[in-house]
Amino acid sequence: MSSNTKPRIGIVGTGAIGGFYGVMLAKAGFDVHFLLRSEYAAVEQNGLQINSQVHGPMTLAPVQAYRSVEDMPACDWLLVGAKTTSNGELAPIISQLAGPDCKVILLQNGLGVEEALRPLLPDTLHLLGGLCYICVARSAPGVVEHQALGAINLGYHSGPADAAQRQAILEQGVGLFKAAGIDSAPMANLEQARWQKLAWNVPYNGLSVLLNADTQAMMANPDSHALVAAMMQEVVDTAAACGHQLPEGIVGKLLGATARMPEYLPSMYHDFAHRRPAELPALYEVPLAAAKAAGVSMPKVEALYQALRFLEQRNN
Repeated sequence: MSSNTKPRIGIVGTGAIGGFYGVMLAKAGFDVHFLLRSEYAAVEQNGLQINSQVHGPMTLAPVQAYRSVEDMPACDWLLVGAKTTSNGELAPIISQLAGPDCKVILLQNGLGVEEALRPLLPDTLHLLGGLCYICVARSAPGVVEHQALGAINLGYHSGPADAAQRQAILEQGVGLFKAAGIDSAPMANLEQARWQKLAWNVPYNGLSVLLNADTQAMMANPDSHALVAAMMQEVVDTAAACGHQLPEGIVGKLLGATARMPEYLPSMYHDFAHRRPAELPALYEVPLAAAKAAGVSMPKVEALYQALRFLEQRNN
């Protein structure tokens, strides 16, 4: 652990997600270090700014910001906020920044993300999944717009800890976020929790691109509303076939929660708009492969995935 009384926290991928949680932790007095690339100059000059409709405007300045991995200190906790599309190149960075007994939290959407990254990391590292329930997006270099929500739930994926130690690590992680004013809870079954989050991410992310619409527009139209519900149900049914029974009535609850949200454009919309690689593998390819292996089909989700592949090829 770092020399001060609080753990040293590193943010790898200081975009919307990493920026928000990193600033919240830093504002709570934690020793937080941010690794940046293209936005380093802007953050070094202006700090990190969070325009939050929940917590009000927040600016962190100066920022413990680094352009080079070599200049950044070893960390006790690493929050990986980068997209799953860059996990391969992030593995050596994570390995270099990890201090002894480091806990690595993947703040990423999709299925199979921990399984893909685990073989690329040292066995001594603890790998956790962090599921973020938040409406947040970057609006400019070093500037994040936080519209709603913010909770983050943690699950232990793999590492050297035994069952009791894993629970203790989860409680430590949850405690960090709660100390920063962020709702957090441990998850007993990370895989099931990922399927449950997919039930929201699969329809809204892809359809925001295909329909050029935010969540409120999709909820207001009966055709898109029905399509979202049908895709959610396909995910729920596939999860059950894979051995993960999601809570009863989850589709209705997710639709209701979305209807109460402000207008929101999910991350995949912004990826397509800025011609960045979309997270199609983690959000669509892996779940569709799991469905096939379980002997079930997701026809509407598969059609959406095929349309998104077409659009991405034209986009790039």
